[in-house]
Amino acid sequence: MNTAGHSAATAHRGLELTPFRGLRYDPDRVGSLAAVTSPPYDVVVRPDGLHHLESSDPYNIVRLILPQAATPSARNQQAAETLRRWLSEGILTTDPDPGLYVYEQRDGNGMLQRGIIGALRVSDPAEQVVLPHEDVMPHVVADRAALMRATSANLEPLLLTYRGDDSTTATADLIERTADRPPLLATTTEDGFSHRLWSVTDPADLATVRTDLARHQALIADGHHRWATYRRLRTEHPSPSPWDHGLVLLVDTARYPLRVRAIHRLLHGLPVGAAVAALDGHFRVRRLDVPLPEALAALADAACAGNAFLLAGDGSFHLVDHPDPDLLARTIPTDRPAAWRTLDATVLHATLLDHVWHIPEDSPDRIAYIHDTTATVAKAERDGGTAVLMHPVREEVVRDLARQGVTMPRKSTSFGPKPASGLVLRALDL
Repeated sequence: MNTAGHSAATAHRGLELTPFRGLRYDPDRVGSLAAVTSPPYDVVVRPDGLHHLESSDPYNIVRLILPQAATPSARNQQAAETLRRWLSEGILTTDPDPGLYVYEQRDGNGMLQRGIIGALRVSDPAEQVVLPHEDVMPHVVADRAALMRATSANLEPLLLTYRGDDSTTATADLIERTADRPPLLATTTEDGFSHRLWSVTDPADLATVRTDLARHQALIADGHHRWATYRRLRTEHPSPSPWDHGLVLLVDTARYPLRVRAIHRLLHGLPVGAAVAALDGHFRVRRLDVPLPEALAALADAACAGNAFLLAGDGSFHLVDHPDPDLLARTIPTDRPAAWRTLDATVLHATLLDHVWHIPEDSPDRIAYIHDTTATVAKAERDGGTAVLMHPVREEVVRDLARQGVTMPRKSTSFGPKPASGLVLRALDL
């Protein structure tokens, strides 16, 4: 996504990645680095995954990113007190010198991702420096903002991508060269991913990265709500201030392509039988009494021909496809590009949720967003709700819509692998 050579892009300042003094766990003070890490806050399946992480180690980062208390204000106060206590006890320590951090993730199947973590200048959408591709939920932004205010910290990095080219070979070479050195930390989490982190503090290396990235723009791969939170908090603090920047991981997807997966929906209070009955005359529905992998394969085949979804929650799967064209014409807004109007997420939210099932998409008590497919089905079966399993969107579609300034429906995509939370934090008052 290089912006060089485009007249409209020459006006903006490009990506500005700033060194910071990372806040990290002291490995001598915790059981293991793997035991204190967590997936990003919105990937943790609650309450099952939350309880698992809390019990894995008394210092697990989930106590900061998802504090548990009776009220929102109590939760945020608890997170702030926990952070202060861990700092005073030396559980978390501050690196001596400001730097950027090279971060590597690797699994056992040949997946390798490397990127660079830093404090990125927070920019406005009109600058076209950081491109969102999804809408956000105001209550989630308000929740994250309250937590960041209370802790005065960026507790986990966003995942942003850019498309490297000949102008960024120096940064790419720096990342590869750094990865040949002994790391600051190395650990393997229970999902099988190994994680390694290095600091880059040499002034010449930092200048190289600053110069290279200034020519580029980035796509938000994961962290739309936290980026919106950064923007809100920046407006609350007179510039210049630490709130002018936010913690991010930047990955060059020309070198390290990300995986794109779907985010599924769990509809509370809507049994599968009622969900299927409401589709009569609007969609074709076929019952599939097969294991989950076979049902997902059928969904993938159906998605090649048009909009398709997989419903679950009653012990079987129901393949939903072939929507009525007249229904789509009545329910899909016509003021967006065709690529947006034909998205599965668009049809789900504008047609199914809004028109057929009458479920407001901004009601957390009616709809949950879950990344893990098996967990979504299990929770639907346990709770008597309906799991709506989605097929992932191609990355090219996401980038094309983002370049046009068109946002997709919220929680349309899940890019990965996502950075583990807990490896490096950024305190704004240090």
